[in-house]
Amino acid sequence: MSHTPSAPARMRIGVVGAGRVGAVLASALRAAGHEVVAAAGESDASRGRLDALLPGVPVDKPSAVARACDLLLLTVPDDMLANVVRVLADSGALREGQYVVHTSGRHGLAVLAPATAVGARPIALHPAMTFSGTAVDLDRLAGCVFGLTAEPEERDLAAQLVSDLGGRSLWVPETRRALYHAGLAHGANHLVTLVTEAMEILAAAGADDPAATLRPLLTAALDNALEHGDAALTGPIVRGDVGTVQAHLEGIAAEAPTTLPSYLALARATLSRAVTDGRLLPIRALKIREVLDEAAAAARPVRWTT
Repeated sequence: MSHTPSAPARMRIGVVGAGRVGAVLASALRAAGHEVVAAAGESDASRGRLDALLPGVPVDKPSAVARACDLLLLTVPDDMLANVVRVLADSGALREGQYVVHTSGRHGLAVLAPATAVGARPIALHPAMTFSGTAVDLDRLAGCVFGLTAEPEERDLAAQLVSDLGGRSLWVPETRRALYHAGLAHGANHLVTLVTEAMEILAAAGADDPAATLRPLLTAALDNALEHGDAALTGPIVRGDVGTVQAHLEGIAAEAPTTLPSYLALARATLSRAVTDGRLLPIRALKIREVLDEAAAAARPVRWTT
């Protein structure tokens, strides 16, 4: 029975893609004792992040970075990842036994197939956090969850990297990577859209500081939702207050019409969850659904421009 040697405690790391994520993770790994031997970043913003977070680290082209390291950290955008891996593998920049780690939430190990084909050891390591690309992010890594996908032979190294970053490991099956990422995007990205639209509605109502108005309410709502789930739901829909919902729709349609589609979509989702949870009688839900349907039918269709 063959035995795969354990990964070295400290590694020579190269990073390709010095964006907000790459520069921060490489800096944190360097602080944990790993050696960052080279980095690739072409834009002025990338060069600035490298100067600030990885001073003294040589900047080189991706193929040279790949050849110089034992662990290659690929932090390029999702849609570029497959092409970057293929080009590096085809150019001979990747080698047998080398660790190739990407930070995409959507992708698992399949996207690293060209690297695996030459004998490299693939790992998917995604930090479930929003990055600013500055030193502020370094402290935020403590306790951050990392979505990991790896074969058994690479699991120890993957877990060690997360530990070195101060994070917590969440093992995600290859077939569930897209679903895992969808949950994060739906919660975080769409939350930004929701909050921004809520501020727009409050501004239309005359609030001079919509953010300050919302902050205590949203902070409490987020904490309660994370702690209690659907039981944290409050407001006119769960109370079956048809008249209030109708007044909302009329005011939004008149003063903040661009936010109406999302209000309708989220109101329908909230209505469904309130009924399923048993907190709203179906007959009251039907009346609210009728009001939502009427508002949707009366709304001017959105025209997309290119």
